[in-house]
Amino acid sequence: MSLIIENVTGIVKLSNLEIEFFNSLLQPTNFKKKEFALKAGTVCRQQTFVNRGCLRIFYNDLQGSEHVAKFAIENSWAFDLESFTIGVPASYSIQALEETATLQLSKENWDLLCAEVPAFEKFFRVMFQNSYILLQHRITQHLYQKGDEKYIQFQKKYPGLEQRIPQKEIASYLGITPEFLSMIRAKKGSGIIS
Repeated sequence: MSLIIENVTGIVKLSNLEIEFFNSLLQPTNFKKKEFALKAGTVCRQQTFVNRGCLRIFYNDLQGSEHVAKFAIENSWAFDLESFTIGVPASYSIQALEETATLQLSKENWDLLCAEVPAFEKFFRVMFQNSYILLQHRITQHLYQKGDEKYIQFQKKYPGLEQRIPQKEIASYLGITPEFLSMIRAKKGSGIIS
């Protein structure tokens, strides 16, 4: 559980008692490859912290095509914010791309944690702010960057992940076809782009 404690205490200070209380509210949950942590249309009832592995957060458009919005790798959180906070059906699905070990915090325990340990109000506020900033960057990237620029940013944000997950997932995240991603990777491998 130390990874999640480092994640939280990197933002707020906690006493040993507060850490123990937080740990008591977490539920260890493992997901097999392709197993869902959340399916769109159901209510998101927990926040999921990734200890080991990779989750993809994605949505399906009206034609049924999948679009990856985010990857949750080690030391990151995954949940549908709108669904979790106000109880509406989730727009996003969350699925394991490899064997994934997580810690989950239920909505009830989240409410209890925020009420009992004021530092968590700040932690979650900062976490939500950071998520919003990343969303703004993601929108800008999608609208204005070329495919090769998006790929370079992906490599910086998720170092080594491309060796762990299918190319089609990366292409979906970048908003390009797998064939175009292959072309970008070939150019990068030959030194045409860096």
